[in-house]
Amino acid sequence: MGRKPIITKDRLLDVAEELVLADGAKALTIDALSKAAGVSKGGVQYSFASKDELVRALVARWTSQFDAMLDVEDGTPPARLVLRYLDAMRVSQQAMNAKMAGLMIGYLQNPENMREARQWYRGIFAKLAGETPDAAAARVAFLAIEGLFLMRISGIDDEGAWTIFLDDVEAVLKQLVEQ
Repeated sequence: MGRKPIITKDRLLDVAEELVLADGAKALTIDALSKAAGVSKGGVQYSFASKDELVRALVARWTSQFDAMLDVEDGTPPARLVLRYLDAMRVSQQAMNAKMAGLMIGYLQNPENMREARQWYRGIFAKLAGETPDAAAARVAFLAIEGLFLMRISGIDDEGAWTIFLDDVEAVLKQLVEQ
């Protein structure tokens, strides 16, 4: 008798990401994940009771990875924080394409998930608080970056011109900081 495959939550998340990258958010089902991972549906449901729980785990994983890339300490000046944010966006976008972003759009339709997203943004805005011109410039740059991200995930910028606009935001922010 052969050994049954041992799969961890992390490995299931790896396979789930592969499914989304290959075929988009609609391809991610408990059944599809179990087949792709080579485990029973019950095995998947032991780790993730529902598709919503699976998606929440994927988003939590991506958020954690992004926060690690952001790598800022408390007290980082707002403009420096946004420049780090811009760098992290550039790196993360190489990994996250529009198919994964589509999954995030669905994720945000759940009110509890939206509350978590709002909480994350409130934390960022708290770090960008202040009355200085640098803090104001950092907030405007942050909002511009987020607008570009939304354009990207909604498919408006399917040719990748958004990276040129990120360069523009970075150049303007650096000019304002250096004045």
